[in-house]
Amino acid sequence: MKINNNQYINREISWLWFNERVLQESADKNVPLIERLRFLGIFSNNLDEFFKVRYATVKRIVEAGKSGKSVLGGEKAKDLLEEITNIVIAQQTMSLDVLRKIQLELQEENIFMLQEKDLNAKQQVFVKNYFLENVSPQLMTIILNDLTGFPTLKDTAAYLAVRMLIKGNGEKKEKRFALIEIPKGIDRFVVLPKEGQKNYIIILDDLIRYCLDSIFTMFEYDAISAHMIKITRDAELDMDNDLSKSFIEKISSSVEHRKISDPVRFVYDKSIGKDTLAFLKDKMNIEDTDSVIPGGRYHNRRDYMGFPSLGRQDLLYDKIKPLPVQGLSMEGSILEDIAKKDYLQYTPYHTFGYILKFLREAALDPKVRTIKITVYRLANDSQVAASLINAVKNGKQVTVQIELQARFDEQANIQYAEQLQAEGVKLIFGVPGLKVHSKICLIEREEGQNLKRYGFISTGNFNEATARIYTDYTLFTAHEAILKELAKVFDFFETTYKINKYKHLIVSPHYTKSTFQKLIDNEIANALLGKEAYIKIKMNSFTSYKMVDKLYEASRAGVKIQLIIRGICCLVPGVKGMSENIEAISIVDKFLEHTRLFIFANDGNPKVFISSADWMTRNLDYRVEVGCPIYDPEIKQELKDTFEICWGDNTKARIFTENQDNIYRDGHPPIRRSQFETYDYYLKKGKKK
Repeated sequence: MKINNNQYINREISWLWFNERVLQESADKNVPLIERLRFLGIFSNNLDEFFKVRYATVKRIVEAGKSGKSVLGGEKAKDLLEEITNIVIAQQTMSLDVLRKIQLELQEENIFMLQEKDLNAKQQVFVKNYFLENVSPQLMTIILNDLTGFPTLKDTAAYLAVRMLIKGNGEKKEKRFALIEIPKGIDRFVVLPKEGQKNYIIILDDLIRYCLDSIFTMFEYDAISAHMIKITRDAELDMDNDLSKSFIEKISSSVEHRKISDPVRFVYDKSIGKDTLAFLKDKMNIEDTDSVIPGGRYHNRRDYMGFPSLGRQDLLYDKIKPLPVQGLSMEGSILEDIAKKDYLQYTPYHTFGYILKFLREAALDPKVRTIKITVYRLANDSQVAASLINAVKNGKQVTVQIELQARFDEQANIQYAEQLQAEGVKLIFGVPGLKVHSKICLIEREEGQNLKRYGFISTGNFNEATARIYTDYTLFTAHEAILKELAKVFDFFETTYKINKYKHLIVSPHYTKSTFQKLIDNEIANALLGKEAYIKIKMNSFTSYKMVDKLYEASRAGVKIQLIIRGICCLVPGVKGMSENIEAISIVDKFLEHTRLFIFANDGNPKVFISSADWMTRNLDYRVEVGCPIYDPEIKQELKDTFEICWGDNTKARIFTENQDNIYRDGHPPIRRSQFETYDYYLKKGKKK
């Protein structure tokens, strides 16, 4: 592992080591077996997105003839591409080994993954029928030899590269090449008829391999083979400057252009014939700056995220029952409860239903006049969107700031935008040059002669589906000073030239970096005076070199710093004279750690904040983010408690070191697993009430 100047870890390399932590979950025998397969799918899906975005960005730097050292932490872009490829090849080899071991363990559980050559007579009949009825009608097959150009391959779609040796009189037989696109509309895992206690599954790729004769029946060949390939394309949105187009049209056009954008990675089955590989690379114009990865028999292992459960609950994580937020009613008026005090919802430990309850009540309450909300990612069948439409039908003024450039959700957000607009919702499409990543909602209710505000501020998306697996805080409040400033944020969306001042909220792009730097400066001053000084931070990623330097400064002043960073961390902890007072861990477990929490000692009177922003350059300088102070003493203590639970994890915590080697924290008794302990914390908290 290379660290530049011993000061920063390159963000791309740090991300790859985060993804290795995901891969570790698939190798961990303490994780239920089918869940391990699904972690393998997450690892693969993450890698696809990495190449679409991060690798593609570095490749653009190389192709522009620049070194990129200033933005890559001191590392040359060309060297970085090579380092990434080497790490990914090693991780792919590791993932194949993990998969083989899981398949052996599945056999011990009477679950067998069959290849085409393993089928018995009964299974062969089933496979043939399944192919003819379900697969053949959806199959796209292209003969390549006679084409003047090579077909455009879909981003991360899986293809079988077919090679046929055609019968002939001479010694040299004609070679024919073809491509078969694996249909996305069919489950990748085909469950075969059960025999006794034994479950059998064949991957769709192998089912197609078994039926190659049916596909190429018109060719007389002596030999045929089929090997998997896939490409990954640059996912950057290239926006045109046509002033006659609406913003929706521009985003739609850019998303469409992704389908033909430059390839950045080519993955192939390493057992493929050299002649087939050479033919494909030549026809596809694979370049030196593309990452060429030899892989296994199967690609798109992200499909393992949907591996069938086969009714084997014993091979899955137990489902938890989301708990109620104590004192916050799902029966009576949620607005009446919030008017009395603040409440904190911590999903998935708490039910996401409180957000839906809040919106539904606002939609029906005759006294509610306006609803304003930001939308970044919604569920496929969103009850949040349905509640907003319901509010419009009840005469409310509903304003939705929808981020059309939410990566990989652009098309879904375009569809929601069109639906909401058609129903009469007022839409705001972002701020020029900025993404809106804040997670906020504000309503105004007529009470007597006045308008009273209610709202919520969150660390995560308003998405019922992800709320079951992402950990996120949502603060429900009627605090007038906070909500008055929240109204200023929505005002900024509509009048983007107007920069507001805030006493309570921490808002990007104008104030987040400077506000947190002042909070760190306060801890430095207190440490130098011998007062209590510490910083405790929980984030997804930490890549801002300016904020890294600020924590180094605090460490040298004697401030004790604890970091819980799930993903990328460019800071190097524990280096004498630079970061010896900084400890950092990462937790990867059943749920995806998504909360952003900031605690500053403030000489014994802690200041506590939640935020939608990580300390990444994009969050600090190029997005609209909202952080919120926690004033309620009980909630403040609750957040401090849950941080300490996470910090005490000795089961799923990995320690950040100079070597980025993903070493687990030593699990000496008592064994502590923070996600399970957090659920127990809220369970006990509920029983005490």
